[in-house]
Amino acid sequence: MVEAPLYSAEIDALPGDQAGTGRRAGIALNIPNLITLGRILLVPIVVWAIATPGAMWIAFVLFLAAGVSDAIDGYLAKRFAMITELGAYLDPLADKALIVSIYLTLGVNGFIPLWLVILVVSRDIMIVGAFMLSWLVGAPLKVKPLLVSKLNTVAQIVFASVVLGSLGFNYELPTLTLILMGLVAVLTLLSVAAYVAEWVRHMNTTATGP
Repeated sequence: MVEAPLYSAEIDALPGDQAGTGRRAGIALNIPNLITLGRILLVPIVVWAIATPGAMWIAFVLFLAAGVSDAIDGYLAKRFAMITELGAYLDPLADKALIVSIYLTLGVNGFIPLWLVILVVSRDIMIVGAFMLSWLVGAPLKVKPLLVSKLNTVAQIVFASVVLGSLGFNYELPTLTLILMGLVAVLTLLSVAAYVAEWVRHMNTTATGP
């Protein structure tokens, strides 16, 4: 799953792009954007499935479907030059809404530790808050995705998949689950530290001028 635009990746320029940015202007709902919207609409269904006894396997299947849809809409957008500014905002919104909702629901229902939920959710709140603050003070920050952030997202997705799968199909992987949990925690903390360091550097540079 891709993080953008607050974590926006560089996109190759496409024919017809605005100023060669690789992103078409406008807010038209094309096929990739509609697929992304569909992923957002899956969120309440996944939450329901996690909270409903005997329906965890549905949550697992829908989570996998969301991952496949993310790959499909990204491929279509790049292959057929349908990358838009709207899509750049919708895609990370869909990803974060799904991941945060899953972690919150799993935590509230006692399937994963609450400290891990707090760590994952707080990380996103802190990063978004930092970007909003820089925008409000007139020093907007554009950051390419950091390697540690990409690894963190992958770890979060894999951990959630293992937990949903083990609960939905009644198999236990305690060692793998514990390792992935620790990996998510460590990468989340490293990601926060990396983004905070980048934000502080940017704000100091803006304050002192060129």
